[in-house]
Amino acid sequence: MKIVVIGGTGLVGSKAVKLLRARGHDTLAASPNTGVNTLTGEGLAQALTGAEVVLDLANSPSFEDQAVLDFFGTSGRNLLAAEAEAGVRHHVALSVVGTDRLLGSGYFRGKQLQEDLIRQAGIPYTIVQSTQFFEFMGGIAQSAGPGPALRLSSAPMQPIASDDVALAVADAALAAPVNGTIEIAGPERASLAAWVQRYLAHTGDRRQVVADAQAPYFGVVLDDRSLVPGEQPRLGAAHFETWLAQQPRQAA
Repeated sequence: MKIVVIGGTGLVGSKAVKLLRARGHDTLAASPNTGVNTLTGEGLAQALTGAEVVLDLANSPSFEDQAVLDFFGTSGRNLLAAEAEAGVRHHVALSVVGTDRLLGSGYFRGKQLQEDLIRQAGIPYTIVQSTQFFEFMGGIAQSAGPGPALRLSSAPMQPIASDDVALAVADAALAAPVNGTIEIAGPERASLAAWVQRYLAHTGDRRQVVADAQAPYFGVVLDDRSLVPGEQPRLGAAHFETWLAQQPRQAA
């Protein structure tokens, strides 16, 4: 089966491509680096010729509000139109757990637009909503600013390793469309502040994290439901401590 992975050279995409190829599928890693650009439409028709499944893992290169909306709107419309023309039978997209609860953030408004376009396109689909990745803990810490004490939300979070995300989206690409949403998350739940403190300790960063219920997360004040999945999500296998042990350790 031919599967086209949009964003196939990125963090999750490169892993998903490897998994799908190992299972014997003709898998194309599509990205601007390989001549396929969903924003301009360059290379889309050629890439989708003969494809049965499209796995969309592309992400906006900018987190500025309008840029995110423009990216997911333009990319989504171009990709879905090209899929309809090519007769693609299953569209799989990676989104974010809690997207509809985080619309105070421009990024999540962009993700909501992406999901809405998929639901309206008439192509059988599966939306895989993931919690935050372990790999982005450093970015969350950085978002709190440079001070000696980082004020971060006390809201619960259930992050997941990108390896487990790649496995979940690869499995979704090979399954029948659900015409709905699947949630995936890591196996452990703790406060966002606690996750980042554990990450900083591992990397030798001596800053302390202060848990603050009012501290914004990329512009949004969180509640107990904002970043966690509903009942019975698919859980990743990797625990945070196992993942941390595989990361480079810096000198304290």
